[in-house]
Amino acid sequence: MDKLTISRPDDWHLHLRSGAMLRTVVGHTARQFARAIVMPNLKPPVVTVEQALRYRDEILQALPAGADFQPLMTLYLTGNTPIAEVEKVAKSEHVHAFKLYPAGATTNSDAGVANIEAAYPLFEAMEKFAVPLLVHGEVTAAEYDIFDREKIFLDTQLTGIVRRFPALRIVVEHLTTREAVQFVGEAPAHVGATITPQHLLYNRNAILAGGIRPHFYCLPVLKREHHRQALLEAVGSGNPKFFLGTDSAPHPTAAKETSCGCAGCYSAHAALELYAEAFEQIGALDKLEGFASQFGADFYGLPRNVGTITLEKRTWALPERYGEAEHTLTPLRAGETLNWRVAD
Repeated sequence: MDKLTISRPDDWHLHLRSGAMLRTVVGHTARQFARAIVMPNLKPPVVTVEQALRYRDEILQALPAGADFQPLMTLYLTGNTPIAEVEKVAKSEHVHAFKLYPAGATTNSDAGVANIEAAYPLFEAMEKFAVPLLVHGEVTAAEYDIFDREKIFLDTQLTGIVRRFPALRIVVEHLTTREAVQFVGEAPAHVGATITPQHLLYNRNAILAGGIRPHFYCLPVLKREHHRQALLEAVGSGNPKFFLGTDSAPHPTAAKETSCGCAGCYSAHAALELYAEAFEQIGALDKLEGFASQFGADFYGLPRNVGTITLEKRTWALPERYGEAEHTLTPLRAGETLNWRVAD
């Protein structure tokens, strides 16, 4: 196959930042995706509908001229989120979910939830008003090995949440393990999951073998090869519980290439091309459209996109850098060659 046309896709997990970095990266997403669920972990975090609408306006103003892209906003769940805010989200046209960050789990998560059980009244309200809960599924206590934190979260936290709130719509973000694939596959229909391009394409050797390569470092961290194979099997199965979420996370190059580098891979510049590479590896390009363009929209109860996008089998070299000065960032696979390209 040297050409593939699919319905225009959506990104169900995206970081855009704000200010100059937002202006640097938003066009990359708009080039490929019709919509994206935008993460709220700014500094300070986006915690009210009013703040989310202001952030949405900033995103729309930063779009390149003529871009047809709609940001789908989320709120950052904290220990101080009022239940009334859940009802506001349910009534909002532009705010679609709450994001749960266990405190300290990833970039800008310090304001997250320290005691998840204390958030149960909020989960009850989300269940009542049919507001999705998007979960960064890792425990954060220092005694837990970083490679085990997703599985431990599933066992000690998420299993109980699913049982206690049987109608709560949950997205388990950025799956990384075989156990997480099994958990989502066996959960009720209203529990879904996103999977990133880096977790489909790489295992933990990409970070550590032959030297430390910080641009492959993300959270949840890349895992062993058998976990990557489980993720590939999940997307190759055509199961609608699994859908596209890049978790593309721009950081200045200086903040990645340092003694304590930030977590996050920037993939928005070539997201669909990277996913095509992963699906081609397992002979499942025919499953890419469902994963990228249909299953996420169905889960969120939104209409599928009408337009199409075409991928062509042709090589192209990725830039080494995007942006300028202190906002320069290094993309995933910088300077390398990809075999798929979104047609102009």
